[in-house]
Amino acid sequence: MPDPETPGAASLRDSNAAWESLFRAQVSVMRKLQKLPEFKQLSTREYDVLFNLSRCPSGSSRLSDLNQHLLISQPSLSRMADRLESKGLVSREPDPTDQRAVLFMLTEAGARLQKEIGREHVKGIHTLIGDALDAEEFKVLQQLTTKLRNHVEAG
Repeated sequence: MPDPETPGAASLRDSNAAWESLFRAQVSVMRKLQKLPEFKQLSTREYDVLFNLSRCPSGSSRLSDLNQHLLISQPSLSRMADRLESKGLVSREPDPTDQRAVLFMLTEAGARLQKEIGREHVKGIHTLIGDALDAEEFKVLQQLTTKLRNHVEAG
C-alpha cells in the first residue's frame, strides 16, 4: 500500500514486483555468463574475489572486509581464499595494524589472470546485454541500481 504521508511512495506490490524483476534479470544474466569460456579457468565467484581484491585501494584486504562485497558466507570465502592461494593467485600476510588479522592480496599471477578474464568478461557482458537497452537506458539503469544499493547500505 502506498504511504499516504509520502506522495509518490511505492506500494508493497510495486517494490516487490520491481525486486522480483531485478532478481530474475540478474539470475538470467549470471546463468549465461557462467557458461562463457573465460570461466573455465575460474568460477564466476572465484573471479569475483580476484576482481574485488584488484579494486582495493591499498592492494590488500581482510577477508571480513572483502566479504562485504560478495554474496558468499565468510566460511565459504575462507575456503575459497585457501584454494586461490594454493593456485598461486592470492597471498596472505599478517596485518601490521592487528596481529590477529590477515591481509589477502593478488599475486602477480592472480592480477594477470584477473585482467585476462576481466577483458573477456566485459566483452561477454556487452555481447549478452549490449543491445538490450540504449545508452540512455543503461545510464538510467546504473543510476537506479546505485541509488537502490546506497539506500540499502545506508539503512
